[in-house]
Amino acid sequence: MRQVSSGGRQVKNADGRAINIEDHETWTSRTIQSVERAFDILEFLAEAESGVQLREIALETGLNVSTCHHLVSTLLKRGYARKGLRDRQYRLGGKIHDLSNKRLQHFNILDLAMPELRSLSDSTGETVQLSVMQSHELTTLAKVSSKKSLATNAQSYNGKNAAHATAAGKAILAWLPETEIARVIAGQGIARFTDRTILKLADLLEELRLVRRNGFAVDNEEFQAGIASIAAAIRNQKGAVIGSISCSMPESRANGEEFEAACNAVRQTASILSRMLGNHDENAVKMSDAA
Repeated sequence: MRQVSSGGRQVKNADGRAINIEDHETWTSRTIQSVERAFDILEFLAEAESGVQLREIALETGLNVSTCHHLVSTLLKRGYARKGLRDRQYRLGGKIHDLSNKRLQHFNILDLAMPELRSLSDSTGETVQLSVMQSHELTTLAKVSSKKSLATNAQSYNGKNAAHATAAGKAILAWLPETEIARVIAGQGIARFTDRTILKLADLLEELRLVRRNGFAVDNEEFQAGIASIAAAIRNQKGAVIGSISCSMPESRANGEEFEAACNAVRQTASILSRMLGNHDENAVKMSDAA
């Protein structure tokens, strides 16, 4: 418990050393009032749909205008708030975005994904994988195998040059520019894995348009005979696709309500990971991309 002197200008820390503070500052054993008030202002600015006037901030946070002005001025100085030159209204500042980006640098996608992969495998009962594109090659970062007695022996994609033949690869390719898709195909080729593998670039581009329209990709025995897969893209805070989550199952289970439930679960898992990576609008695409 910090002790405030009778003059309200000093506190003593654990070592007994006196620290000067302002008269209006209130300290408790757990919080500092002015810090809490600053966070109240930041949270209000974050929730506001547009810029807000100082009096509105004061009203919504329960502060008098003078105190609110001092706190907002501090946030402005530090870059956590900004003030419009024309409308004189307040909004969140760019420093919030900078902090968010620095926080995301500490995250490893594999560390984030593993609990979600296990949860997806448990909910669907199927084998699931986390995949990324490295240059023109589709690479499996992690796989959680099904515990069902009749489970798929889903292969990893490493070294297979199989982006065009897998749901995991198509979920990523679908959001690349056509020139980049052509570069990937030129680098990996279009190998035949089964009788159902797509072997023409034009047919692949048409398939990728369906992926963008549906929000998920499917391969129907295109990579492995007897195995179907579903996949959805993972996006980072800038909206760029950085990988995919896929779920593989025997062709006999790839129909009806069970298949639909797996599609929804895959999309939900990809959405969760995207939000964890800072993307809160991962389904938003340009109209030209979705055409």
